[in-house]
Amino acid sequence: MKRLGTDRYAKSKWKSGLVAFAADREATGRAWKPSDQTNEVRKVEADAEVAEALGLEPGDPVYERARLVKETGVPTHTLTSNYRPEDVAGTILVGPTPGPAGRGDGFAILTERGLEPDSITETVRARMPTPDETELLQLPAGEPVMVLHRTTFTSSGRPVEFARGVHAASRFTWSYTFKIPD
Repeated sequence: MKRLGTDRYAKSKWKSGLVAFAADREATGRAWKPSDQTNEVRKVEADAEVAEALGLEPGDPVYERARLVKETGVPTHTLTSNYRPEDVAGTILVGPTPGPAGRGDGFAILTERGLEPDSITETVRARMPTPDETELLQLPAGEPVMVLHRTTFTSSGRPVEFARGVHAASRFTWSYTFKIPD
């Protein structure tokens, strides 16, 4: 799977209904269907990392949306997004239906709520998986994972999503194209 980097988040994609993981698949010439992604939503207390990313206090309530993404039945990665309740309460983003949350997924829903995503900070690092991650992602012995942390901001700098993903290292390639700053 080739991960498109910044192009996977292009506004033209999610505004036309294409979610990021589907954009990656299409660019790689692979088919996708909404059932390739599970969805588990619950209201939880923000841990220190989530609280810091969203500008909250540890223990404040957040919606946690955990997904397992598969390709041809094989798990490729997990992604768990966290949102302030006032930003997403009552939307399909925090509903129980598996797969993407409607056309354009979370970014489209945030935009409808007046919180259009404008910038993203991603951090990617490698580590060995936990036993639970090894089982969930069906990893062979000794395979590392790539851990992604993504914070999404509005144009005013307000954080509206913090996501943590765990990717099977052998099943992904990251590719970024961007303008070099002055």
